[in-house]
Amino acid sequence: MWMIFAAGSAFFAGVTAILAKCGIRRTDSTVATAIRTIVVLVFAWIMVFLVGSQAQLRSLDGGTLLFLVLSGLATGASWLCYFRALQIGDINKVVPIDKSSTVLTILLAFLLLGEPIGLFQGIGVVLIGVGTLLMIEKKASAGAAASGQGWLLYALGSAVFASLTAILGKIGIQGVESNLGTAIRTGVVLVMAWVMVLVTGKAPAVRQVPRRELGFICLSGLATGASWLCYYRALQDGPASVVVPIDKLSILVTVAFSYVVFHERLTVRSGWGLALITAGTLAMLL
Repeated sequence: MWMIFAAGSAFFAGVTAILAKCGIRRTDSTVATAIRTIVVLVFAWIMVFLVGSQAQLRSLDGGTLLFLVLSGLATGASWLCYFRALQIGDINKVVPIDKSSTVLTILLAFLLLGEPIGLFQGIGVVLIGVGTLLMIEKKASAGAAASGQGWLLYALGSAVFASLTAILGKIGIQGVESNLGTAIRTGVVLVMAWVMVLVTGKAPAVRQVPRRELGFICLSGLATGASWLCYYRALQDGPASVVVPIDKLSILVTVAFSYVVFHERLTVRSGWGLALITAGTLAMLL
């Protein structure tokens, strides 16, 4: 059953990137992150009450709460980096780098959680690493050229924080129902996102968000909420070293939709890179 939830997480995560890109064409990425987190938070708490896990709030121990908060902070940092990278770079360049967090997650799962790295996982790590390098084109897009290689730094930051999110989340949800854990972490992300909006002086921009983009931002929040709920439900029952690779197959969904919606085409080099990333991910499942 946990594999079904992992697959659902991959689909909704892939759709999230497309919807978010549509919502940040004119809207500041930090403001968009703060707005969409409200949607995710509402979605998460609705699920908490639907499954009746709110009663566990009183029984949470300090260690579990600490790791959930740390996971939320890592998620917030990953989101801020990811959506900034999406705003100034091409989806087909940003997403592969973000998904490369799989490699770091597997290494951290081995070091911190004691999850073994088998032969196929080792092969998968190598394939994903090489595939990611192939998908990072040297030729910058128009948006990236205007801002140097800033999108690359943000994408790398997103990958690092995403891997930390998976490990901290795995530890944090061992003592709490997955929906409640997701809701608590989302609350942390919400606070962090709005603090960033206020600190950077972007609060006035909240009222200037175009209605069309606001709609896409909210839809991306719903997709994220669905992805999170599936992801952490899968993490609760399955090994992080397997759940995370399945989730990262969302890159296939993203690439497909980016072609349909934004007409972003893969070069031969990028196509081989995508094939290697997919092969590496599938190898890990063996």
